[in-house]
Amino acid sequence: MSTILIIFCVLAAVSIATAFLAIFSRNPIHSALWLVICFFSIAGHYLLLNSQFLAIVHIIVYSGAIMILFLFTIMLMNLNKENEVHKPRITRLGAIVSFCLICIVLILVFINSKPIVGEYITTGEDYQSIKVLGKVLLNEYMVPFEFASILLLVAMIGTVLLSKKEKTEK
Repeated sequence: MSTILIIFCVLAAVSIATAFLAIFSRNPIHSALWLVICFFSIAGHYLLLNSQFLAIVHIIVYSGAIMILFLFTIMLMNLNKENEVHKPRITRLGAIVSFCLICIVLILVFINSKPIVGEYITTGEDYQSIKVLGKVLLNEYMVPFEFASILLLVAMIGTVLLSKKEKTEK
């Protein structure tokens, strides 16, 4: 076995295991930490694909910013209470059935997929370059990029307004 295949298998096992632990962990803080480890292993997959920039951005954005936001939300909502109402059995059964159906569909897609055989046509342009990525992002995809920034700004304002405490009159 080659070294790359061994690293891929280890990263895949870590990704799947930590994703399941994030879902099935009873403590929300532990779930968030398992998710951070899962994000780091996904960044390892990006490194195996020789996409260093995407791996670093993934670590900064997801493992850094998003997970900090998740942890603050968990702490703000105080979800670690033991007296929380548990979901009814029909909800759990529906989740299990939908999970199994999605797994069956994904397995069928993977079984019926055909690998690409033959030579890749290359243009010789370096798409890993930050300069090329910036040109593409700010020329061809400028409008979706701006829509995403407006969406994030509105979400941030909404979060601030929702977490703002009401003043009580004395």
